[in-house]
Amino acid sequence: MIFKRKKSKEQEPAVESTEAVVEAEEPKTGPFDVKDVDNTDEYLDFGSILIKPVTGLKVRMDVEESNQRVIAVSLEIAESRVQLMAFSSSKSESLWPGIKDKIKSDITAQNGEIFKRDGAYGEELLARVPQQLPDGRAGHVALRFVGIDGPRWFLRAVIGGNAISDEEAAQTVESVLQDVIVNRGDKPLPPAELLPLSVPANAQTRPVSEDAQPDLKRPERGPEITQIG
Repeated sequence: MIFKRKKSKEQEPAVESTEAVVEAEEPKTGPFDVKDVDNTDEYLDFGSILIKPVTGLKVRMDVEESNQRVIAVSLEIAESRVQLMAFSSSKSESLWPGIKDKIKSDITAQNGEIFKRDGAYGEELLARVPQQLPDGRAGHVALRFVGIDGPRWFLRAVIGGNAISDEEAAQTVESVLQDVIVNRGDKPLPPAELLPLSVPANAQTRPVSEDAQPDLKRPERGPEITQIG
């Protein structure tokens, strides 16, 4: 009887240890830091932002008109658009509160409407911004602003198109966003510094299947909304 009790006690830690291993193996979703990804060969490397090619994805680089600097990577999929901008940040303080205040101020100045909502990465902003339609009539564009904190970097995503109101399109956009990788680099930078972007040198020769090859467009001027935040 003594031997059996002792054996039973010895088995209990083994069960707890197994449960701990299972919890540690739970999958993680991005955006990811480049140091946490083992292999980025299949990604389109834009410098500070890396994009995983998927079927139907179109990629464009947005240029700031005043100085011709590439400031954002824009993705088009499921009749939706996602503009990505990456910034340096400190370890202790998020840039998102200050950027949210700037977005609110800019939207209000354009006589737009701004709303708060809870998302996968915390508080998000939804906006209705006045915009002239192609036929000259007054209209508006709906936008969703998402802020994501990483290790010494901050990623801002501006989502528009069908993903605002269509659940299936929204899920497609979320999936693309979760695969994004940010490369902060090791260079010392002040908080809120825009991380550098560049055109992938081998964008047209990357070894991916043709049906997953994104339609990559060269840098061009982005819409005025890129100036917000």
